[in-house]
Amino acid sequence: MPIADRECRQIVVIGAGPAGAIAAALLKRHGHDVLIIERQQFPRFSIGESLLSHCLDFVEEAGMLGAVQAAGFQLKNGAAFACGEQYSAFDFGDTFSNGKPTTFQVQRADFDKLLADEAVRQGVEIRYRETLTAVDFAGENPVLDVQREDGSHYSVQAGFILDASGYGRVLPRLLDLEAPSDFPLRQAVFTHVEDHIDAPGFDREKILVTVHPTLRDVWFWSIPFSNGRCSVGVVASQERFKDKPADLDACLHAFINETPSLSRVLQHAVWDTPARTIGGYSANVKTLHGKGFALLGNAAEFLDPVFSSGVTIAMRSASMAAEVLHRQLQGENVDWESEFATPLKRGVDTFRAYVEGWYEGSFQDVIFYPGRSDDIGRMISSILAGYAWDERNPFVAEPKRRLRMLAEICASTGS
Repeated sequence: MPIADRECRQIVVIGAGPAGAIAAALLKRHGHDVLIIERQQFPRFSIGESLLSHCLDFVEEAGMLGAVQAAGFQLKNGAAFACGEQYSAFDFGDTFSNGKPTTFQVQRADFDKLLADEAVRQGVEIRYRETLTAVDFAGENPVLDVQREDGSHYSVQAGFILDASGYGRVLPRLLDLEAPSDFPLRQAVFTHVEDHIDAPGFDREKILVTVHPTLRDVWFWSIPFSNGRCSVGVVASQERFKDKPADLDACLHAFINETPSLSRVLQHAVWDTPARTIGGYSANVKTLHGKGFALLGNAAEFLDPVFSSGVTIAMRSASMAAEVLHRQLQGENVDWESEFATPLKRGVDTFRAYVEGWYEGSFQDVIFYPGRSDDIGRMISSILAGYAWDERNPFVAEPKRRLRMLAEICASTGS
């Protein structure tokens, strides 16, 4: 690549989704030069529509909270769970961590564009419809090869790269950093409907997680939006799909028809959007950082959609990486492992413990246990609100042991 086709930038962020927009805005607010390379044109569809309260802490940190609050998104005040006639709800206004009491349920096309536009408003440059095709770390600074929409190429020498490419996992693929996830292969089939929900007791201000009445490892999400629409999806291991229709719409309907409580909720829905699917989404990497780069959010690791943790982990990683990188650029000696990777993984591992407990059934037993104390409810609600890094919470500090003990208590008392 001729030198004339090369430009130099202090920081390049791959991806303009929530992690990329938050990280870029935070770094720009510190006075740094930031360029975002985004493969798609916004707005664009994305899954992960039910935000946790902790997300808004980072939106606020990036100076975007006012814009989000003014956008008219559906208010969310907690999470509800249903299985047969069992129902359990958690209120984000009553948590151990005393975090933000509400958050939002969003159509991600609108939400992600809002965050990206706010980053631009703060001075970040975003180049849409451009694709990172190669990266060279052989020199003192990494050099990226970028392909424009018209097929032409140019290169960027970056002082540092933050990969916020989500499921695209750009640097993990290019640098052979991908590692197998220890989670079983699962698949999600989902759509948006005009919901017309009038079921008694249905709360539009909560995500509803419904468990299949006979298959405890199969569950559904229902995420109402402020415009009368709702995101509906089913998640199951791939073997559960073997006896279902190949047609995605028919497949989703077949699962829902097996689940009477959810069928009643959606009985008046207008199914006007073709279903989509995503499978094998759980992912891991060999390292979260290296010379001249760090990985954010889903580009590094994705667990499972059951507790809507993906966007929270992405934003948390963006905030942490931006702080460490800012200090590095100021000339400080930083340790990316101890100051970024290790503390980030602590919260991810907390979520992991409850995701594993969910599919094993022990966390479901706890969630639906009628004799749960108020204190324990607040501790669990904190995790469901995203505060999985608050180690003052015993269910964060020792997630596996506490969950095991609580599940044993629930079982011994006949839950």
